[in-house]
Amino acid sequence: MNIKIFRNVFSNIVICLIIISLMFVTKGTNVITATNIDAGKAIYRGNTENKNVSIMINVYWGTEYLEPMIEVLKEKKVNATFFIGGVWAVKNENLLKEINELGFELANHGYNHKDHDKLNAEHNRQEISATHEIVRRITGVEMNLFAPPSGAYNQTTLDVASKLGYKTIMWTLDTIDWRDKNTDLIYSRAIKKLTNGALVLMHPTQNTLEALPKIIDYYLENGYSVVNVSSNIAFV
Repeated sequence: MNIKIFRNVFSNIVICLIIISLMFVTKGTNVITATNIDAGKAIYRGNTENKNVSIMINVYWGTEYLEPMIEVLKEKKVNATFFIGGVWAVKNENLLKEINELGFELANHGYNHKDHDKLNAEHNRQEISATHEIVRRITGVEMNLFAPPSGAYNQTTLDVASKLGYKTIMWTLDTIDWRDKNTDLIYSRAIKKLTNGALVLMHPTQNTLEALPKIIDYYLENGYSVVNVSSNIAFV
């Protein structure tokens, strides 16, 4: 065996040993990074190994309740993710800046609150991209989480969002606060069947505002960390 062949064989053996060792390390730590999330699927919960929960607030209306809700979050020292509608952002630049400056996460909720499963690829792209550009112009934030309005999506939506650098986010628990103006019912839906990694959907309503302090207290008293969605799904 000449020197060149020997070197090639030796190099291949070394590479194989490195790959095998990495496989054992990965198996031992059981860590899967966010880049391993299947871009062709929507995410309905975060990492179930961590006792985290996320509050998702969809924002198209209810501006009068947003600031007091933000005050509750600040008082309780917890984080949240605000999914921003483009038409709302255009009319509420200062409040959008405040939400960002306070350290809350900004995410994309489309521009006109359309059902994305009824849109073609180009219209899906326009809805997501328009909101992205508006929020980036106002805050400098490059968002990467997209929640389809009304939870309406199909494979086209998922593919377009992925091409735009977005993960599509759904929810684990829905308070349905936009429909049911009942503080106790909203509270019950936010805590019932709570599990690690839960993504809890809310909107800025009067009854949600009334229920929010009690909801957060329940999470904290039961050992949950209230984190933004990106933190929650970081190791799904």
